[in-house]
Amino acid sequence: MFSTSYIELDQAALENNLRYIRRIIGPDVKFSSVVKGNAYGHGIFEYVPMAEECGVDHFSVFSADEANEVLNVSSRKSQVLIMGYIDNSELEWAIQNGVEFFVFEFDRLNKAIEAAKNLGTKARIHVEFETGLNRTGFSRDELEKVIEIITSNSLYIDVVGTCTHYAGAESIANYVRVTNQIKTYNEIDQWFRTTGLNSHISHTACSAAAVSYPESRMNMVRIGIMQYGFWPSKETFIDCIKHEPERKDPLQRVIKWKSKVMDVKEVATGEFIGYGTTFMATENMKLATVPVGYSHGFSRSLSNQGRVLIRGKRLAVIGMVNMNLLIVDLLECPEAEKGDEVVLIGTQGDQAISVASFGELSDQLNYELLTRLPRNIPRVVINNQTKKLKSA
Repeated sequence: MFSTSYIELDQAALENNLRYIRRIIGPDVKFSSVVKGNAYGHGIFEYVPMAEECGVDHFSVFSADEANEVLNVSSRKSQVLIMGYIDNSELEWAIQNGVEFFVFEFDRLNKAIEAAKNLGTKARIHVEFETGLNRTGFSRDELEKVIEIITSNSLYIDVVGTCTHYAGAESIANYVRVTNQIKTYNEIDQWFRTTGLNSHISHTACSAAAVSYPESRMNMVRIGIMQYGFWPSKETFIDCIKHEPERKDPLQRVIKWKSKVMDVKEVATGEFIGYGTTFMATENMKLATVPVGYSHGFSRSLSNQGRVLIRGKRLAVIGMVNMNLLIVDLLECPEAEKGDEVVLIGTQGDQAISVASFGELSDQLNYELLTRLPRNIPRVVINNQTKKLKSA
């Protein structure tokens, strides 16, 4: 494996998370797995088959290139939905391959009809309503024209769903705004159905909304961060566990990020460590270098405050995080040697480094750190079979 680090994906953790999410949303609500941002850094190529093994058959992506990746790796021909960008030139490809897509402006709607006519088939669309996020979506005033266009081209358009997106359901600070959005969506959707376009899916909920606003679940949810074992925010976590009898985190992290100690050396008192003068040894020190840096997704903002695990000890990152390596203080683990496993995210012994730890030590969000993990870091799926091989 030619790489300075690698990522493990835990199949059992994913199964646990999906069971929990399905318990929250109930048996009658469709689950769409959001795999934008390279499956939140977990890797579309590896993650989609894992999810399909767990019974997932619907995936939501941001763009056409991601949709193509899902189609190429899907073993069960799952449904794919593009929530964001698709170029007009890609519409025929999407329609031909049964890929559904959001429509939130007139040019895409009209070009989708043209493409469907060229193919002699229907474009499967989801009409997005503007409810208060003010990003994408048709306003109430525009929808009469939308309906006119759709009904006059009914041979070429199939309205599969209507949808919206909430403006920060993970924070109680947005409670009024989000509840107003839910009300606005319901009013528009009910009116929309009176026009005869009433056989569609209604979907609005992300992870945070599905937990904190049960009325937002409707008949499909688009779940991203929670399926991977992370919470959208501490507020969402607290809102969820207050209903749990044991008051402990019911989610399990799917991802583990690991590397190895590249070198061990000693530094005398008074010497500066790494680039610049951000860290000076106040005593004789033993250090480990790890071949992971900001080019691999370990943020430079974690200089002098990040943490890693070596031999079950939680150790400090000192000095500046470089492009390709970081330096670790071995004060608490002087026995460390070249080749020792280094856990950047995950568990080792009874210690853990969570993605939330990165957020607490820098200004990075869970989402940002995960999606910045480069595609060329190898990802390995750990299931019961590979666990048996490891223990053999």
